[in-house]
Amino acid sequence: MDLMYSIKEGFSGIGRAKVPAAITMVIGFFSLVLLGLFGTVSLSFYDLIQEVRSRVEMEVFFSEATGDSQASVLTEQMRHIPGVSGVSYVSKEAAAVRFARDFGEDVVGILGVNPLPRSAKLSILPAYADSDGIDRIRRKISSLDYGLDIRYNQEHLLTLERNARLFTMLTAGIGAVIAIATIVMNAYTVRLAMYARREKIKTMRLVGATRGFISAPFLIEGAVQGLVSGGLAALGIWLMFEQALLRYEPGMYQVLHPSALIIYPGLALLGLLLGMFGSSLSVGRFLRRD
Repeated sequence: MDLMYSIKEGFSGIGRAKVPAAITMVIGFFSLVLLGLFGTVSLSFYDLIQEVRSRVEMEVFFSEATGDSQASVLTEQMRHIPGVSGVSYVSKEAAAVRFARDFGEDVVGILGVNPLPRSAKLSILPAYADSDGIDRIRRKISSLDYGLDIRYNQEHLLTLERNARLFTMLTAGIGAVIAIATIVMNAYTVRLAMYARREKIKTMRLVGATRGFISAPFLIEGAVQGLVSGGLAALGIWLMFEQALLRYEPGMYQVLHPSALIIYPGLALLGLLLGMFGSSLSVGRFLRRD
């Protein structure tokens, strides 16, 4: 019975304060659309970073004194180093074939000997494809043999980390501002509704109504407003992506689409949570003051 009363009063509250509720839902809609767009781009950028990290490789060149059998043993040991997802051994003959394929010249025919070293190419797990992870792997490899020459694109990794860190901070900051604005607007609307019904609230408290019983309709009111804003925002982004972007920018659509599938339900849930959170803040402050 209490639940039905709270639900009924929550919807009635929206009906009694149509203009503030509509303003809150419109502002929440635009805020969540922006938040959804930033979230989609952020998730897509994260996926791109992970894709780039999955392609990070390290090359280890063996000294001339290292024979094929010893190089094979060292290669197998590298395979068991944490962070290494795969190792392929490149013999001197395979290196000569690769040289001829890449440069169109037979190095043995030109020089009479094969000067190319034996090597191993290591694939790195994305979780280890940063400066610290690569450095740990490099130290492990160096401890296997003194004559190993380890090479990787350190500058590329540093640039990747800087860009990832900057973009993460930027999107997190913008997302936090938008979320706070949504919470404040929702809290403001609920506070207006509570102020308009302050005499009724006082009467309810005089007859022994609990804080939970009084606040429940307002929490439901905020949750409904947030859910509507989130649902409309998800619909708006769906129209942008599935109708406009797919038609005019299919390449960008393919990049953003996987992340958007997560964002659609996430916006509805986020709107619900932000609405409830803003309402709870407003209800708590009003009842303490009252």
